[in-house]
Amino acid sequence: MSQSVGTDELLLALADPGQIAALSHIGRDARFSVVAAEAQRFPALKDSDAESVLRFRPDLVLAASFTRPETLALLRRAGIRLVVLDRFDSLDDVYASLRILGRELGQEARAEALIAQCRGRVQALAERLKGARPVRVLTAGVYPFTAGAGTTFQDLCDHAGALNVAAEAGLKGHAPTPSERLLTWNAEVLVISGDRPDASDTRARLAEVPHYRVLPAFKAGRFAVLPGALMSSVSHHRIDAYELLARALHPERFR
Repeated sequence: MSQSVGTDELLLALADPGQIAALSHIGRDARFSVVAAEAQRFPALKDSDAESVLRFRPDLVLAASFTRPETLALLRRAGIRLVVLDRFDSLDDVYASLRILGRELGQEARAEALIAQCRGRVQALAERLKGARPVRVLTAGVYPFTAGAGTTFQDLCDHAGALNVAAEAGLKGHAPTPSERLLTWNAEVLVISGDRPDASDTRARLAEVPHYRVLPAFKAGRFAVLPGALMSSVSHHRIDAYELLARALHPERFR
């Protein structure tokens, strides 16, 4: 069984249906999960705690390094075999996770086939964007943090013809937003997540944040909108985000 959305997405891609005992407690919520519709076919955890997991008496539990340590400790004490995935920043990390899970499930061939498919899509996108000038972007949200180097957002930029101005300015990881410096970064496009195609919900909330609403990109309405579940994906589904962002930033390359 899977205890996080990211491992849900990996498990559903590799396992036979009969191998899946249950998925995470938010795996059916499309705000967080790319595979919410598919997850409806399987039982779901009531919560992410050890008690909810043990109800299903699983042979193997898939978890992530951000799972609460006390939960992992209780599962280990109960003798449950755990696979804890702890690297998510790059596509190579995803490939490594797929191979680990493929071995655990006896689905090595399926894992390698999916990796080959992913590599083909990434290569095709790189060819389409070859020679394109990277667009200067900043990820913007209502939380007071900005994604710099070494993040899934940086990985997204690296594959979508974008330059992450926060990383260019020296930010690493998810750091407090340096509001007084944002104007000097010259972001051309704000990358935001939204549940609506026009992200009017997110844009309205951003308008209440002074350091965003003064940016030229905000005033001009230059946004690239990605569904929240894709924006935060730590599985192979992040390639969908690469393609969506590339289309938004370089529409001339997709005509």
